[in-house]
Amino acid sequence: MKTILALFILLLSFEGYSKSKQIIVHDPVVIESDGKYYMFSTGVGIASWYSDDLVNWNFLTQVFTEIPTWAKEEVPKFDGNIWAPDVSFHNDQYYLYYSISSFASNRSCIGVATNTTLNPQDDNYLWVDHGPIIESVVGRDNWNAIDPNLIFDETNQPWLSFGSFWGGLKMVKLNNDLLSLAKPQVWHTIAARERDFDLHESDPGNAAIEAPFIHKKDDYYYLFVSYDLCCRGSRSTYNVRVGRSKNIEGPYVDKSGTLMTQGGGELLVGGDDEYYGIGHNSVYTFEDETYMFSHGYEIADNGKPKLLIHKLVWDNESWPQIESAIDK
Repeated sequence: MKTILALFILLLSFEGYSKSKQIIVHDPVVIESDGKYYMFSTGVGIASWYSDDLVNWNFLTQVFTEIPTWAKEEVPKFDGNIWAPDVSFHNDQYYLYYSISSFASNRSCIGVATNTTLNPQDDNYLWVDHGPIIESVVGRDNWNAIDPNLIFDETNQPWLSFGSFWGGLKMVKLNNDLLSLAKPQVWHTIAARERDFDLHESDPGNAAIEAPFIHKKDDYYYLFVSYDLCCRGSRSTYNVRVGRSKNIEGPYVDKSGTLMTQGGGELLVGGDDEYYGIGHNSVYTFEDETYMFSHGYEIADNGKPKLLIHKLVWDNESWPQIESAIDK
């Protein structure tokens, strides 16, 4: 993620928490439950929303009314903004992975919370925090433990992909409880860009890649990633790239066959005449339609991050293409 994020969180707090077709949101992920769509996004305590139609969204609540006590202890520069959640349903409960970090540091943790329902009106509604399951340490790790995404392979083995900048995006095998790493530990690098370690991380040429999201369709696992810079308003240059593999562990390649571990990635969407940059996407299939959720920094609104939902279609070589945007 991640700079000037506190500004966007303030915008969320005062402008975005109301019914709106195009809400202010950052790093959206979505799940369907009991006929409603629930969205989670970056924010203080993690913001949640609901919709009946994927067009009109209403702010619901914060996942955490109190920030987990361990967060500040583990990441001293953590400012209360929880980044880049990921939501899924397994083992008869919902799993919400999330990132605890601070800008320009790879001292970060990925935590996970569970709940048996997403409806705050349900008597059983309660998010139970299980604390951190992955951490990255300055000076020890050449990767950053943020931007998690849960995916299962063809044997139903769970994996967690994650990462931002540094040495690239990683994948690690989980136990079936989805709360701990499998042993012996199995790690892979799934995407990376060349990095000049003489440059500060905020430099646009400095390995700007993050937010992995893996979507399985037919014979392929598709790895979506975000290139370049987020969170800079009119200076945001985010864009979404994609590669694929028949093996969840990779290697992932783009249309030309370039490895995503060597800077490959087919451009899917980026800045245009409406948005300075578009990125941090998630992809789901609902009722036989595939949708990509992301945020774009709107030119007409001074670079504020707005929710974008696009339909995806697949060409005759089974590569995803943007078909259309959901009505805003």
